[in-house]
Amino acid sequence: MARTNIAKARLRAGKPSIGTWIRLDGTLSAEMMAHIGFDWLVLDAEHSAFDIHSLQFMLQAISTTNTVPMVRVPWNDPIELKRTLDAGAYGVVVPMVKSREDAEKAVRAVRYPPMGDRSFGSVRGPLYAGDDYPVIANDEILLVLQLEHIEAVRNVHEILAVPGFDAIFIGPNDLGASMMTENGKRPPAEVVESACAEILKACQEAGIPCGYHCGSADDVNRRIAQGYQFNALAMDTGFLVNTAKAEWAKLVDTAKA
Repeated sequence: MARTNIAKARLRAGKPSIGTWIRLDGTLSAEMMAHIGFDWLVLDAEHSAFDIHSLQFMLQAISTTNTVPMVRVPWNDPIELKRTLDAGAYGVVVPMVKSREDAEKAVRAVRYPPMGDRSFGSVRGPLYAGDDYPVIANDEILLVLQLEHIEAVRNVHEILAVPGFDAIFIGPNDLGASMMTENGKRPPAEVVESACAEILKACQEAGIPCGYHCGSADDVNRRIAQGYQFNALAMDTGFLVNTAKAEWAKLVDTAKA
C-alpha cells in the first residue's frame, strides 16, 4: 500500500505544515528529532558535512516514524537529486532557484517520465513507500523550490508558471545578501520583508503554498497568520546551542565561584 506524504497532503488541503532543519550528522539525533512530532525534517546537505552514505542512514532513522524524510540538496543538480531520492528522501528542497529554467530543471530531475527525466532503479523508494513507488512517486514526493535571491523575486511569476513542483520556500538570509550594496551593506529588514511579501502574494494568486524559515514558535505562528504554509522552525543546532546557552547563563556565577 502506498505511503501518503503527510506534509504534502496538508499543503494540498490548504493547511500549514511545520518541520525543522537538521544539520548534525548522526542517525540517533535524526531519529530523536523525528520522534518530536514534526510533519517533516529536512536534512541540510547544502550547508552540512553529509555525504550520500550518511544521508541514507539518517533517512532510514527518520523513517522509523511518520515524519516525512526530506533533504535540501547541495545544488540544483540532476545527479544529486537522483541519488538523494533513490536513498529514500520523500521530499527535496532545491536551493537558489532564480528562473523558469532553474525550476524546469528541478522538475525534470525529480519526476519520473513523462513529467520528467528521473531514471528508474530506486531500492529504498519501494521499501519506504511501497511496491507501487514508481507509480505514485510523482504524486507523493514533495518538491520544494527555494527562492533566495532578488533575481528570483523578479522572475517569480515565470517560476510559478512551471508545472510539476509543490511549494515555494523563502530563504530570507540569502535573499537579503543578494540585495547588498557595493560596500557590503545589507538592505533594511523592511526591504527584505517586502520582497518576501511579493513572493507570498504571487504564490497565493497562483494557488501554490509558500513557506518561510522561522526562528521561533512565535515567528511560525506569525507567518502562518500571514498565509505561509511550509514553515521551518529553526534547526537542530539552534535548539542545542540556544538551550545550552540559556541554562549555562543561569549557572555562570556558580561555575566561576
